[in-house]
Amino acid sequence: MTTELPLVVGVDGSDGSMPAVDWAADEAALHGLPLRLVHGSLWERYETSAPSAGPPRPPGRAMADHIVACAAERAARRHPGVSVTTGVLLADAADALLHEGNNATALITGCRGRGGLGPLLLGSVALAVAARAHCPVIVVRGGAGPAGPHDRVLLGAGDPATGAEAARFAFREAEDHGCVLDAVRAWRCPAREAAGEDTLAEAPGRDHELRARAELDALLRDLTAEHPGVRTQRTTVEGPAGTVLVHRSAVARLVIVGARRRQGHCGLQLGRAAHTLLHHAGCPVAVVPQRV
Repeated sequence: MTTELPLVVGVDGSDGSMPAVDWAADEAALHGLPLRLVHGSLWERYETSAPSAGPPRPPGRAMADHIVACAAERAARRHPGVSVTTGVLLADAADALLHEGNNATALITGCRGRGGLGPLLLGSVALAVAARAHCPVIVVRGGAGPAGPHDRVLLGAGDPATGAEAARFAFREAEDHGCVLDAVRAWRCPAREAAGEDTLAEAPGRDHELRARAELDALLRDLTAEHPGVRTQRTTVEGPAGTVLVHRSAVARLVIVGARRRQGHCGLQLGRAAHTLLHHAGCPVAVVPQRV
C-alpha cells in the first residue's frame, strides 16, 4: 500500500502565511491528501542555553512550536477530516521547505512573510523555494483561492518539450475543481515590433501566430483525450507572456506555468513570465518543474 505524499506548507506566523494554510487545507481535503505544516528557524544560533531554573524550552523554540500549533488548529477547524502533521526544523526557512519538498506532492507558501513587503511583491523565501524545488510550488497570491468565485484554471502554455508537466498539472486541477482550463500561448514577432504599424510586418506576424497555435495544439492534444470531461479554451495572444497572464489571472482560480530543471544545474530556470506572475498575479501561482 502506497502512502500519499503530503502537501507541505511553510508557516511563519505572519498574516501572509495564513491564506497559504487555508488554500492548502482546501486542496488537501479535495484531493484526499495529508497536510504537513513546517516552520524553519535558526533560533538556536541567536539564543544561549536556557538556565536550569528557567523555562524548559528556549523562547525561540517555544515561539516556533506555537506558530505550527496555531496553523494546525486553523487547518483542523477548516477541514476536520484532513490529517495534519507539523514540523519545526532548525534551518533557514527556504532550506527547511526545500528539504521537506523532497517528500511532498507540492510545496505551498504565502507570497510574503514576516519581512512586511508590499502587497505586490514576493518574499525572498517564496522566490527561493519556487526557483529551487523539485516538486510543484504554489505561491498563494490574490484573494480568490480554491474557495473563491472563479471557475477557471489558467495555464501559461510553454513549449511542448518543456511545459508538459505544467499542462498535466493544469488538467488535473481543472478536472478536480470542475473548472474551465484556459490555456494561453503568448507569442511575439520581433520584425513586426520593429516595423510598428507597417503592413509589411503582417506576414511574419501571421507566421508566429500560426506557430503558436500549432505548439499549443501539440501540448494539449494527448491530455485533452485523457481528460475528456475538462472544458478547454485555447487562446494565442500577441504580447509578453507575463503581462498577458497577469491580466488574465484576475479572473482565475489558479495560474500554472512550467520551469526548466536541467540535470547538474542548481535551481530552476525561471523565465520572465514566471517571475512576473510570482510578483504580480491576481491569484495563486503554481510553478511546475520539467526535467529536460
